[in-house]
Amino acid sequence: MSKPEKSTGKQQGGIQVIARAGAIMRALGSHPQGLSLGGIAQTVGLPRSTVQRIISALEEELLVEGLGPSGGFRLGPALGQLIHQAQTDIISLIRPHLVTLSEQLQETTCLTSLVGGETYALERIVAERELRVVFPLGINVPAFATASGKVLLAELPEATLQPLLPATLDTFTPHTLSREALLAQLKEIKACGVAVEQDEYIEGLSSFAVPLDTYLGYYSLTVVVPSTRARTQGERIKQTLQSYRDNIERASGRIPRN
Repeated sequence: MSKPEKSTGKQQGGIQVIARAGAIMRALGSHPQGLSLGGIAQTVGLPRSTVQRIISALEEELLVEGLGPSGGFRLGPALGQLIHQAQTDIISLIRPHLVTLSEQLQETTCLTSLVGGETYALERIVAERELRVVFPLGINVPAFATASGKVLLAELPEATLQPLLPATLDTFTPHTLSREALLAQLKEIKACGVAVEQDEYIEGLSSFAVPLDTYLGYYSLTVVVPSTRARTQGERIKQTLQSYRDNIERASGRIPRN
């Protein structure tokens, strides 16, 4: 009986190390300028010696890199390569759906991810019509002022969400939500699964989004439209987005939502 117990102990120890390494990498992800060993230890609540051992192992895999003579550590290049590969994979999966969604609605569609407190445009299909919305790939926009950002913020646990939001949100237009109003709206978005933003980031521009729960994590499927059409086509856009969400999640191996 002693061998199974020993094996179980090793497995539990391995799981603990992975959890601690994950906590360290998340801490570094929240501090792109880098953190000292002491800073990491304080952030994750682990002894400095434990952090040192894990950091050394992560360095060997290029998941963490040192900052040179100044000391400290930041996320390494291998992580960026993994993220790039994952994004390439998710784009190849979802792009055909973006194209057909854009053609069906005759509006610009977009796939975005959440990076800190901002949304990052991974791919977009621009509608072929005279009055349309065009924006560059790679654009970073405050998550709290867009449908794509709000639908992803709504998926986060409270402990993760709160640090991402400034105490006072920047005001971009008269329609930008306050922090209190945003938090209340996020609860509604979580319940219904659809986010709507009208004139909150740029006047005259509106967006609709649903979350995509894929094997590579959460992304948002977004339709961006002139506000004049959002007011008349809003319900149709939301229903169509929900249908495409179910199809994409099924294609990615997820069980369709009720």
